[in-house]
Amino acid sequence: MKDYSKTLKLMGNNFTITVVAENEPKGVEYIDAAVNEIKRIEKLLTTFSDDSQTSLINENAGIKPVVVDQEVYSLIERSINISKITQGAFDISYGGIDKSLWNFDKSMTVLPTKKQALKSVHLINYNNIVLNPENCTVYLKEKGMRIGFGGIGKGYAAEMAKKLLVAQNVTSGIINASGDLTAWGMQPSGKPWRIGISDPEHPENIFSYVDISGKAVATSGNYEKYVMINGKKYSHTIDPQTGLPISGIKSVTVISENAEFADAMATPIAVMGIKAGLYLVNQIPNLHCIIIDDNNKLFTSKQIHLN
Repeated sequence: MKDYSKTLKLMGNNFTITVVAENEPKGVEYIDAAVNEIKRIEKLLTTFSDDSQTSLINENAGIKPVVVDQEVYSLIERSINISKITQGAFDISYGGIDKSLWNFDKSMTVLPTKKQALKSVHLINYNNIVLNPENCTVYLKEKGMRIGFGGIGKGYAAEMAKKLLVAQNVTSGIINASGDLTAWGMQPSGKPWRIGISDPEHPENIFSYVDISGKAVATSGNYEKYVMINGKKYSHTIDPQTGLPISGIKSVTVISENAEFADAMATPIAVMGIKAGLYLVNQIPNLHCIIIDDNNKLFTSKQIHLN
């Protein structure tokens, strides 16, 4: 048995699919199956195509409910539940946020005013997403409201690709969606899959390892996209309640048993802040996290074992 890998651009991100198979043709077949599954999900969820189910929901905001596939309906339902447990720090209705307000291409020199920021987020409210289980419809109450799956879609796609491969008797592999990943089984050597936790300032410097076989990991960090204003670093992560970027946290790594859940929890933990974020994580079974603050101080939830 050997591992076979392929990296390609899907859902606007680099995905690396690794499978353990008895030979290369089998490995290629499995990778292709995973890629097709991710493409199928991208078609449902993308906001870059007018005919996706997400775009149809957004187009009909304030007008009428839209019938969607059960799969999309269930994902929206789970997203709303995550909004509830994070008290709105996670919210898929962020899609209406005014892009002209936030520009992380380093040319920003001042933050928007609190008033401007609040105006930009007035349409963000998961309570205004109306679901009807009988008709499998989704309705956005306010005109101009938009939903988007940027905070959960990659994890969902990784989880579904893994599920498909497991059903095809692929005993081991990793689906890595730009750092949101899920791993199962063992490496061909018999050792568990493991990842390095890197220093956000110097991603090439790994300070710790975590065994991830049978687990999913997602990271949200400000080291790739941020702006410096008056000597302070502001992340590209926006608090949906204030419309302003968060500061104080460099990265959040979440470890869970499900890639969708890990992906969805990484950003809200950063938004909630260290104390509230860790408190929430410690209430949820099989959820763990590692937070690095702006001073490189490390915080971990209970029962986490770094090597």
